[in-house]
Amino acid sequence: MSSETIEIEVAYATLEEQVIFKQSVAADASVEAALLESGLLERYPEIDLTVNKVGVFGKLCKLDAGLRPGDRIEVYRKLIADPKEARRKRANESK
Repeated sequence: MSSETIEIEVAYATLEEQVIFKQSVAADASVEAALLESGLLERYPEIDLTVNKVGVFGKLCKLDAGLRPGDRIEVYRKLIADPKEARRKRANESK
């Protein structure tokens, strides 16, 4: 790892709260390394990086993706309802 650091954010939301951590990571850190350093996984043990998807500013990415200064890593929860099914139900109810 290099001695240069960059500032990033890590975001996660539960049904009860939304958190954003600001942190410094090595300039060559991966998304996974930044998440491990952030303490997010200890605070929210329900997060499983083999299951939960992650992204940077709303765009899905892989755990080995690199980071740029100012990036916001987001950890996504599973959807409670299928969006297509929810739209179909609303459309049927409005008829």
